[in-house]
Amino acid sequence: MTFPFSVDQSPSGLLNASIPKDLLPSALAGSKLCDIALENGHIAEIVPAGQLPHTSGNVDLKRQMVWPCFADSHTHLDKAFIWDRTPNPDGTFMGALQATTQDREAYWTEADVERRMEFSLHCAYAHGTSTIRTHLDTFGVHGARVWPLLRRLQKKWAGKIALQGVSLTMPERYMGEDRDGIVRSVAETEGGVLGAVLMKHNTTEDALDVLFGLATEYGLELDLHVDENGETGGTALELVAQAALRHRFRHKILCGHCCSLTVQDDADQTRIISLLAEAGIGIVSLPLCNMYLQDRTAGRTPRWRGVTLLQELDAAGVPVMLASDNVRDPFYAYGDFDMHEILQGGTRIGHLDHTIRPWVQSVNTRPGDWMGRNHRLEKGAVADLIVFPARNMNEWMSRNQTGRTVLRAGRVIDAVPPAYETLGGDL
Repeated sequence: MTFPFSVDQSPSGLLNASIPKDLLPSALAGSKLCDIALENGHIAEIVPAGQLPHTSGNVDLKRQMVWPCFADSHTHLDKAFIWDRTPNPDGTFMGALQATTQDREAYWTEADVERRMEFSLHCAYAHGTSTIRTHLDTFGVHGARVWPLLRRLQKKWAGKIALQGVSLTMPERYMGEDRDGIVRSVAETEGGVLGAVLMKHNTTEDALDVLFGLATEYGLELDLHVDENGETGGTALELVAQAALRHRFRHKILCGHCCSLTVQDDADQTRIISLLAEAGIGIVSLPLCNMYLQDRTAGRTPRWRGVTLLQELDAAGVPVMLASDNVRDPFYAYGDFDMHEILQGGTRIGHLDHTIRPWVQSVNTRPGDWMGRNHRLEKGAVADLIVFPARNMNEWMSRNQTGRTVLRAGRVIDAVPPAYETLGGDL
């Protein structure tokens, strides 16, 4: 069905809408179809179908699904869309590091980075994402100029995408003479979050004590790349949880990847997950990127999927989110900042379809709450909505949903993913 409203028109109500059961307000639990009243760009009411009148201002969706806009809690906008000029030579993690370093040193002018970040935001906006958290390489010349660039983009995209930034650097940088400059760049940025890349071999109690101390001093949350590998015999993740408890850390901690948790002994997995739950740490899994990079050896089929223990973490009460991570760069060759693809792929990779847990919330409500944004379908919320040409979750999972309609503040937008030609001929 084509949405019968032109761009920037605002319907007064959406009739006969299908809403995933895990996104329904609790008062409507069990309702199969709903009517959604819109007023002044907000959701005025969500009621069982048939309670709103059929008028010229109301749209009969004929059971099409309505979702809140997506929240993408872990991306790398400054790396995105460099694949064409600098691909990963062998598909490995080390190949990704080397190729990205090569590209950064050769091409990352301020204009180049801004053009690719803008292209990424246009993609995400067209697909229905309204909140993004991006990790930013914070070292060298790029590290000094990317934070002012982020602040400009935050202002430019205000009202379209709420943009947050995380400092991506090695933990020893916070023990060196430039640490205060890094932390100030983060603290001076709205939604700034302190980050680091932590692996078993580079994570010590001393380094974590400095990192947690700085976050406490500046009142910052932490968002950490953790254990993006398949190493056995211990994890940095456990050390992070222990540090959080040792410092009685009061701010949020989000740990991304956590791939090696899946290859630890059963007893170690149980102990680490218990510590994460006790410390209140959230986990964001990047299923497509992790499946792409992990357990890759030339001429050999991978034996595991790279994703962390999604179901076990969720069952223990640890908040679990799914996110895009890298897009068309050496860490992941594909993607388009479309969170439909992320949940669709993550469901298949992690066997999330035959569980009773609310995995639909992993790409909207849960990351939205974590980032301080409301991505809920509820009375009074801003009507940032996506109407999908699917009537149930099986249909939603089975097609790419390119026919979706995005409403922002109750108005239909005309955004479409930008043409690749706008990236420039050098890509």
